[in-house]
Amino acid sequence: MTAQSGTAATDTAATTDATAELTDGYHLVVDALKLNDVETIYGVVGIPITDLARLAQAEGIRYIGFRHESNAAHAAAAAGYLTKKPGICLTVSAPGFLNGLVGLANATTNCFPMVQISGSSERHLVDLKQGDYEEMDQVAAAQQFCKAAYRINRVEDIGRGIARALRTAVSGRPGGVYLDIPAAVLGSIMDKDTGAKTLSRLVDPAPRQLPAPEAVDRAIELLAHAERPLVVLGKGAAYAQADDRIREFVESTGIPYVPMSMAKGLLPDDHPQSVATARSLALRKADVVMLVGARLNWLLGHGEAPQWNPDAQFIQVDIEPRELDSNQPIAAPLVGDVESVLEALAERAKPGQISAPTAWREELASRSAQNVEKMAARLAADPHPMQFMGALRAVRDVLRDNQHAYLVNEGANALDIARNVIDMHVPRHRLDVGTWGVMGIGMGYAIAAAVETGQPVIAVEGDSAFGFSGMELETICRYGLPVTTVIMNNGGVYRGNDVNPLDDAPAPTTLMLTARHDLMIEAFGGKGHRATTPAEVTAALTEALASGGPALIDCAIDPGAGTESGHIAHLNPKGITVGNIAPAKK
Repeated sequence: MTAQSGTAATDTAATTDATAELTDGYHLVVDALKLNDVETIYGVVGIPITDLARLAQAEGIRYIGFRHESNAAHAAAAAGYLTKKPGICLTVSAPGFLNGLVGLANATTNCFPMVQISGSSERHLVDLKQGDYEEMDQVAAAQQFCKAAYRINRVEDIGRGIARALRTAVSGRPGGVYLDIPAAVLGSIMDKDTGAKTLSRLVDPAPRQLPAPEAVDRAIELLAHAERPLVVLGKGAAYAQADDRIREFVESTGIPYVPMSMAKGLLPDDHPQSVATARSLALRKADVVMLVGARLNWLLGHGEAPQWNPDAQFIQVDIEPRELDSNQPIAAPLVGDVESVLEALAERAKPGQISAPTAWREELASRSAQNVEKMAARLAADPHPMQFMGALRAVRDVLRDNQHAYLVNEGANALDIARNVIDMHVPRHRLDVGTWGVMGIGMGYAIAAAVETGQPVIAVEGDSAFGFSGMELETICRYGLPVTTVIMNNGGVYRGNDVNPLDDAPAPTTLMLTARHDLMIEAFGGKGHRATTPAEVTAALTEALASGGPALIDCAIDPGAGTESGHIAHLNPKGITVGNIAPAKK
């Protein structure tokens, strides 16, 4: 070795040593996430966050790359719901950020913890509106749609920013948080040891909140004197993962209960105290109603008559005090986390103090039996072409034998009918459109359920709803996820037999009735099935679950099946109907 080459080698070694002692924003973000037990990131890469995804993957964080940011954000939200830890969504700036904002806002509305991390343009250019690449004040845009929005402006604040976002998302009432990291911060370099000292691991990020003893006693007194008590379980009760406490309270008191759609399975749907099949009667006659993780919003008719007993008194278990009295006066507010509240009720109630009168239980049981018999007759029918009922009966029967599988459900009629037909037996195994009733959650939720649990997922989709996220079939196939998509294909939004009164152009609610979604998944390497009868649905779904891989069943449904807007047609404004409007002259 010459003296010159020896000097070069020494210089190279010195440079390597110096580099090893430095870190940058990319590494600090990943280190902060790992320090706080983040195991998965859902996202779409691009400037300036591609290397962040690469580094996260290299450091052992699982990265799931999507075809659209909205679906990645929905996946992160579902991950937060299933794990009680903030799901992480990673997007690029401006348009990518805006796409993710749909899922972030929906997560906040549904009280799911998630954090959307987006790269952004340089602040000095954005603030002077100098026209930078994808220039946008993203924090200002985000903060009205989420629980909180933060921006990290210095590399030494990355650890603090990550910790702040994670704690905000999961503490109190969970929700979505936006975290903005400009490109310059990601690329900033600092001393490695100094950088490590800026990171912190959260201690008790979602502390328990105990109700006041006098509030507990007030609720006990109301329940003890109720003649027709009722418990309503919401998705907040499911999120709480206080399953044993909920079962103990319901069974020890004998109070009938109604589960909201995502609370189905907290107790098995065939539990003798479930009055889901007599819901209308239960709501109309209950005199004391205990809401557990449920809100008196539009999904419960705002607690108003005639859907509800006008003299009903409400007990509400909620971690957010501002939710109380939002629609009806709350006679006994119980502010705290679900598990702590139920523990306090069990500790302070005397044995036998709370019980449901036999006459009330028998009245509801009788109505339930009548309604179950009527539903059985409808499900037994097997008309041709296939109806929603027949296809969903087949899904129900297969799912009954595969109770470990998760069910994702969206659409109008596909959602409404599936909710009534398909029983759930395990907590948190049903994910659907939630509070906003937003379409497009299907493939994102399905992917998250498969990734976070490792269990098979059945996504029951209306053909219209599927269109919002259908390209994520490629994502499902790329990662080999055990997701079977079952499409109720009636060729339309609501139904496929609407006509244009003027010409042959498609009507506003019609889709392509001849669409072959089964061929679509085969283009990506999955298994496609076409089903025209319930028996074919059963066979295809059984085969798909056994395979453990990506599959899709295209169910050919009668195009005349389905009702306008499903079960919420009453929300459509009543104006002059289309039938009374004379076609325009050509």
